[in-house]
Amino acid sequence: MGLDNRTAGTALIIGGCKGIGQAIAARLARDGFNIIASSRQAGRDAEETERLVRQSGREFTLLLLEVGDREASKKALQPYLEGDALPEVIVYNAGIARDNLFAFMDPEQWQAVIRTNLDGFFNTVQPFVFGLLARKRGRIIVISSASGQAGQAGQVNYSASKAALIGAVKALAREIGRKGILVNVVAPGVISTAMTENLPTERILPLIPLNRLGTVQEVAGVVSFLAGPDSTYIHGQVIAVNGGLII
Repeated sequence: MGLDNRTAGTALIIGGCKGIGQAIAARLARDGFNIIASSRQAGRDAEETERLVRQSGREFTLLLLEVGDREASKKALQPYLEGDALPEVIVYNAGIARDNLFAFMDPEQWQAVIRTNLDGFFNTVQPFVFGLLARKRGRIIVISSASGQAGQAGQVNYSASKAALIGAVKALAREIGRKGILVNVVAPGVISTAMTENLPTERILPLIPLNRLGTVQEVAGVVSFLAGPDSTYIHGQVIAVNGGLII
């Protein structure tokens, strides 16, 4: 059974208070979801996310957690793991980059990215699976990256983590699809955010057939589709939002 976006329930966005995550929170609020958004800290980004959500007449809850800490994450998420508090949609968007050529990459650059981008997925999404199985419906949407599809020089750690998320989603989709839980990946290309503002766009744009960077709203629109009633036969898929960077 598809979701009716006019009475959509709650969406949890892990990493939901800046950039792509903030745009997803705002879009899903417009779709009718109440929003729980996680962040490592309170501040202006969280305040702006709350403003955008409440502007759509929806409820907003800020959840402070560090996704790399398994026990702290589970404790923060505990009130939402079952019953009526269980979200209809879970979006995993937490991610960091620590770019360096592999030959010069130090262990902390590797471990920090894997801990946030990949371990964080396990730490924050896996605790919900039993509740979703019991309820027999729900959506899990994971934000990966074009770097996880094709690799990118200087991003061996980031590409490894994002490619692993794609593999994890495909395996999870086989495990839980028959219980009515849809699991998919959105893989953005080069999106205009704080994370990409220092990239050499004069070298990147010629590689993109649309010849521009993407916007956070364009990524949020795909998440909205996957969270809504028109995507009920899309499962275990990777939807690229990259302007043709990878074809």
